[in-house]
Amino acid sequence: MKRVRCAIYTRKSSEEGLEQDFNSLDAQREACAAYVLSQASEGWTLLPEIYDDGGISGGTLERPALQRLLADVAGGRIDTIVVYKVDRLTRSLLDFSKLVEAFDAAGTSFVSVTQSFNTTTSMGRLTLNMLLSFAQFEREVTAERIRDKIAASKAKGMWMGGTPPLGYRPDGRSLAIVEEHAAIVRDIFARYIATGNVRLVAEQLAREGIGAPVRTRIGSGKAFGGVVFTRGQIHAFLKCPAYVSEVHHNGHVYPALHTAIIDRATWDAVQHRLDTHVRGERRAARAASPSLLAGLIVDAAGVPLIATHACKGKVRYRYYVSRAVHHGGGDNEAGVRIPALEIETAVARTISRAFDDPLALAATLGLIVRPADIHPLTKRSVDVARHAAKSDRAVLRAMIARVRIHDDAVEIDLATAAVAAHLQLSAGSEALAVTTLHSALRLTRTGGAVRLVQANGCAPAAVVDVSLIGLVIKARRWWGVLREGELGLVELAAKERISSSYLTRVLRLAFLSPAVVDAILAGALRTGVSARTVTLDTIIPACWQQQRMLLLPAA
Repeated sequence: MKRVRCAIYTRKSSEEGLEQDFNSLDAQREACAAYVLSQASEGWTLLPEIYDDGGISGGTLERPALQRLLADVAGGRIDTIVVYKVDRLTRSLLDFSKLVEAFDAAGTSFVSVTQSFNTTTSMGRLTLNMLLSFAQFEREVTAERIRDKIAASKAKGMWMGGTPPLGYRPDGRSLAIVEEHAAIVRDIFARYIATGNVRLVAEQLAREGIGAPVRTRIGSGKAFGGVVFTRGQIHAFLKCPAYVSEVHHNGHVYPALHTAIIDRATWDAVQHRLDTHVRGERRAARAASPSLLAGLIVDAAGVPLIATHACKGKVRYRYYVSRAVHHGGGDNEAGVRIPALEIETAVARTISRAFDDPLALAATLGLIVRPADIHPLTKRSVDVARHAAKSDRAVLRAMIARVRIHDDAVEIDLATAAVAAHLQLSAGSEALAVTTLHSALRLTRTGGAVRLVQANGCAPAAVVDVSLIGLVIKARRWWGVLREGELGLVELAAKERISSSYLTRVLRLAFLSPAVVDAILAGALRTGVSARTVTLDTIIPACWQQQRMLLLPAA
């Protein structure tokens, strides 16, 4: 007689009652074992392994015991699977078809103790499919009923479970305030009202050692917190309607049962400020100047740089920064913070120059150029170079595979396939997937930021220093007043409410050479020259030639 190795699989959706000595899983296993024993005359033998999934829904196959069972089935260690009901195995038709396919592949059958099926016949499969259709229907109806119950409960302002927001603890179907934690929440709202900037709030809290208190996660019982607040957490606090005693559900707002932590006036002020930042100028600015190299630029170690920005008034300054600098909330010697416009301009110009010699570029990339291709290739290359020079986002992002920033160079990986497509050429059999272009730029730290500098000391992109232009205008106005002789240095400084030494340092700008003034207006000064350096660090000579040597990039 052939020995039939049987394995019992049991499952229960909820954890209720599982702590009892004899629970639903035991009852299922006992019924299945009795059935296996009744078939002993047919050679059925019960395997000792136990496959129990307690507290796991049948709507998923990601169940530990079921996965062990499937592994043993695939290993040929099980001939028949015995379950109490088919829906213990699965409630999904799709999952059922997957299981049957796995069982058939291993030559394994299954038996339902309370539902007699023979899955080796077409009629048996049809019956099973019908049964599972009803099981899935029941599951979906149950899910709809739960959703309706949640919606009705939220409409009454009830707390529907889960880990409550910081400042609260569960209190039946409501929340109770944890005063110690609520004070932190109020402090965060107050700081945001004062600064209007989530990043500054995060930096202040980190500086003062104020972090997330350790709490226990509802359900799993695991501890969390005990770390500094991230910007995302602070933003989530500021947007959490529970703090103003509201429940939001499917676009509806209901008054909650619990007591508010934040008063309505503070809440409205914070929301207005957040909306102004998100929906107003920032979105418009982002749309007007998206980060060209976002997701493409890495540092020398291959670590991606994050596209970020800072606003001063209505002016938006974009940067690519190291993760450590970004999350550290300040400049970090271990990371870089590169002005986005400078690196984007440098990359665009390097690629544009590569297309100045299309034959050399094609040879480098391994593209096939036939005699008939040369004339149209030249025209297409000029067109691509023009678009690249204008930082055409579509053209450049299609061609750039990666940009690496080193201390003494910038490397640009060009995607050979994209370049070939732009030039309407085909790649040879030995063509590489990417080809690297090198740009002779070096990094230098100026103030708190890392700047890109060309060999002549000039920045790769013209950056107009509005503050410096303003100082030149002031210097010329002050010189006009002094020249008339009505006021001296001391009197003029007193009138302008500034110190005499500052007036003297700024006044030197009234005597800059025309070439230097033109460079200031065009943003073409030597890298590192700024309103701060010319009024604090730099000694400006009276000689115009020496001024040009000091302040302008090398010819």
